[in-house]
Amino acid sequence: MTGAPQNVKGSRSIRVLEVLEAVVASPTPLGVSELMAATGLPRASLHRILNLLDESGYLRTGQRGKGVVGGPRLLELAQSTLTAGHERAHRHGVLSVLSRQIGETCNMSVPDGDAMVYFDGVETEWPLRHQLPVGTRVPLHCTAAGKLYLSRLGPRSRDKLLSVLPLPRHTPNSITDRAGLEAALVDIGREGVGCDNSEFIEDMVAIAVPVTDSAGRMMAALAFHAPTVRMNLGAARKHLPAMRAAAKALSDGADAKSDAADRQPSDEGRRWPSGNQSQP
Repeated sequence: MTGAPQNVKGSRSIRVLEVLEAVVASPTPLGVSELMAATGLPRASLHRILNLLDESGYLRTGQRGKGVVGGPRLLELAQSTLTAGHERAHRHGVLSVLSRQIGETCNMSVPDGDAMVYFDGVETEWPLRHQLPVGTRVPLHCTAAGKLYLSRLGPRSRDKLLSVLPLPRHTPNSITDRAGLEAALVDIGREGVGCDNSEFIEDMVAIAVPVTDSAGRMMAALAFHAPTVRMNLGAARKHLPAMRAAAKALSDGADAKSDAADRQPSDEGRRWPSGNQSQP
């Protein structure tokens, strides 16, 4: 797909979007200097855009009052995009099949600041279950999906995030020291599987695998969780082949949609009609 014309690139609307793109692409809060380097915007223009996005709820101040991260309205927009149309039907269908195969709740999540956020899921039919509905935020350091995400960050990005990430104890099994967490992330990164052995919620285990794009970048985490009265971590790991097959189906579906979009005619040079005229 070709780049946008220069007059479009310089428009205020595009500048606002470029700021949002830079913020969501970073695993840690970005300061003004970092955003200037990422977007090429002068300080005065950037401050005006940041104030606008903060007032409207698309950005918020990061933890400890440093930098900016995505705000509630940006998260709502992302969730609405992820749950719309054919893509959601395909994704939810894959989750439904996987949930029936495993017999437990399956979900997908994406990172948001210092947490993972569930954006789709299928509940198990068992009456005994741990309910974590869409929109739930869970910590990075003690969940299968969160540790998987941390393991896939580059060394500099991970070091920067871990330097400010709180590590509170949720259960007796929670990892609450950085050295222990980093050691666990090495193992997770080597295998490509995130595990939660009653670290977030007592008597619950979870397994997570990455859903990647064609370049191997993690787009989301695919996970399932179960109460330990039905399944221990060893039994959960036996479902890894089904998990990886489902992750591949989700990745292939996303790549097919991306390829179809790339084959669409470019809008470069096209001008939408104004007024009440119909758009093409």
